[in-house]
Amino acid sequence: MSAQPVDPKVPPDHVTIEIDGRVLYAPKGSMIIQAADKAGIPIPRFCYHDKLSIAANCRMCLVDTEIGGRGAPKPSPACATPVGDGLKVFTRNEKALKYQRSVMEFLLINHPLDCPICDQGGECELQDVSLGYGRSVSRFNERKRTVPDEDIGPLVATEMTRCIQCTRCVRFTAEIAGTYELGGMYRGENLQIGTYDGQPLTTELSGNVVDVCPVGALTNKVFQFRARPWELQAYPSLGYHDPMGSNLFVHVRRGEVLRTVPRDNEAVNECWLSDRDRYSHQGLYAQDRAVKPLQKVDGEWKEVSWAEGLAAAAQILKAHQGDDLGVLVHPATSNEEGGLLARLAAGLDSGNLDHRILSCDLSDGAVAQPFALPLADIEKAGAIVVFGSNLRHELPLLHQRIRKANRNGAQVHVVNPVDFEFTFATTGKYIVPPSQLADALDNAELRDAVKGASSAVVIVGAIAENHPQASALRKAAADFAAATGAALCRIPQGANAVGLTRAGVLPTGSDAAEMVSRPRAAYVIYGIEPGLDFAHGFATQKALAAAKVVAFSHFACASTRRLADVILPIGALPEIEATLTNLDGREQRAQAGGKPPGEAREGWKVLRALGGALELPGFEFTDLAGARASLAGAATVTPRASAAPSLAGEGLEVVTTAAIYRTDGFVRRASALQSHPLNAAPAVSLHPDDAKAAGLADGQVVKVQASDGTATLPVVINDRVAPGSVWIESGHGATAPIGAGRVKVVAA
Repeated sequence: MSAQPVDPKVPPDHVTIEIDGRVLYAPKGSMIIQAADKAGIPIPRFCYHDKLSIAANCRMCLVDTEIGGRGAPKPSPACATPVGDGLKVFTRNEKALKYQRSVMEFLLINHPLDCPICDQGGECELQDVSLGYGRSVSRFNERKRTVPDEDIGPLVATEMTRCIQCTRCVRFTAEIAGTYELGGMYRGENLQIGTYDGQPLTTELSGNVVDVCPVGALTNKVFQFRARPWELQAYPSLGYHDPMGSNLFVHVRRGEVLRTVPRDNEAVNECWLSDRDRYSHQGLYAQDRAVKPLQKVDGEWKEVSWAEGLAAAAQILKAHQGDDLGVLVHPATSNEEGGLLARLAAGLDSGNLDHRILSCDLSDGAVAQPFALPLADIEKAGAIVVFGSNLRHELPLLHQRIRKANRNGAQVHVVNPVDFEFTFATTGKYIVPPSQLADALDNAELRDAVKGASSAVVIVGAIAENHPQASALRKAAADFAAATGAALCRIPQGANAVGLTRAGVLPTGSDAAEMVSRPRAAYVIYGIEPGLDFAHGFATQKALAAAKVVAFSHFACASTRRLADVILPIGALPEIEATLTNLDGREQRAQAGGKPPGEAREGWKVLRALGGALELPGFEFTDLAGARASLAGAATVTPRASAAPSLAGEGLEVVTTAAIYRTDGFVRRASALQSHPLNAAPAVSLHPDDAKAAGLADGQVVKVQASDGTATLPVVINDRVAPGSVWIESGHGATAPIGAGRVKVVAA
């Protein structure tokens, strides 16, 4: 809502009001508090939040009102009182201040006096408001009430005696998250907020209840008792675990990232943050973090100096140039690092460079593209088709935007091989095996429903993008969008896939899949955990094991140690200054916050030093600004189309989705996220009919035989899986042998 200074002419659908003597225009139907906020007039509040529905239950925003010369007989809550022509509002007169001070006194009657030990101390709304409106001495002599605490999971700590029943957290889980997990129980002075079933929060957005809580009732369990707010320095950074590029601040003390909080950006993440982005900073300090250059000497790892490590890497690359060399890049790598990797590959005369390490079918030469409809406009669409995506896990905040669109009347249709759990209602649902997804999208009823909408969008997710028949599925989605007038939004497969495409991290020779099927003599792997980050995990490890490997790595993990010959430690995004390009094509900048551990260095510095050691052109810059200037205007690379993979064979079709908290090395090492209820154990899910035909029981351990290898997993019988399919989650070592295509499931 908005309010503007007085003009000669009243804007359409606005009324004239007066707040504390200032004449303003405010939209009809808006509330007093919204007009006051826009005009910069402070009104105290606890329950009001501009992203949540109005509850009007804390009463802290009581004001004195007058219309037509007649004062109101009782105070009015500014959050729930609509503006009207000629309305006069007094927020600071004697009556209003009396109302506000009285409410403050009531709120503090039962609030414990534990500010010195409260994690919210120093950034507590109750503390701030009580300083201005509270009494110095309480008139209440009775015992304060206490409320038993409840364990609501590994991410959010509770101290419910502090709760003032503002219900912000209740409204968040109901309206934004859509999980309805918190509510008010009992009545009167016994009212308390909690879960109805005593279970942990299961929403992937649970950390946001910490942000909306105005007191210390709900706090960050991972950050609990680690530091005081005034000890921290805030650095603007970005989420790097999905292509949303959520804006955030990392809070740092003496070089250590202790907390992550959202940074407002209405065009991207609004004021919310997914738990994956909020808590992944734990992974920065994993025990296997790469902290010193390592070189394998006679089969044993040896810590070396940077000069020795770079010399060893340069020796490998000098000996293996041209087509003998492959460069594989993690799709979350920054634009600057990506541009320098492209320059390194070109200097070594190798066209074998790719960041599309999750793709199985690149026969159409597909690359990541920005959304055809801006992210913020998706919530205004009239019809939305989700095609091949477990969207709630793949992009939690895009899922939240679609829920908002659905609540505003949008029809949502889903075409998937598994009936995934979403928190929005679906108008149409088509659950079919992967090989039938394209045909399902061709459904006449679906096309007619979307064609008749005022604004439509089709969202193509990871299941479609990374399937062995992805080119056919992308074509089906493009044809559907052209026939219905819908905007085509293909989710980039990586946090910076759009940026790396623009930076030219694409092959003019062999793509990622071909570098595995036709192994090279040497590889550079950048930011990759080779045991878990590839679509064809076992085949890739086999190719790397037979080659010389230079690893620019955040972690000296077991698979990297097994496969690499040199490990050069690099800083992660919260530790470096960099830019990423999100799914809207929006280039966003992150500042360096934390300090890279040990002797780890920013990736661009390591690449500059290696380029210098190899005496390659284009590495003469001395700082990041020079690197950016030298990369400006880089030529666009159009990758050649590769041969389409075959789906020949027998067995059940594989549906692979990334486990929500196993998407990359940092998330996999965040212990709190690994304890989250959504982080399920590795398993193979089958439709009851398929399990019955194979004579398998729920929980039975089976062998899943794939073209790459064999995995041993427990069976989950799940009628949400399309018949003829099996569903597995990637990111687990146990599921790594299962590539795309078809598998046979037999008793172990």
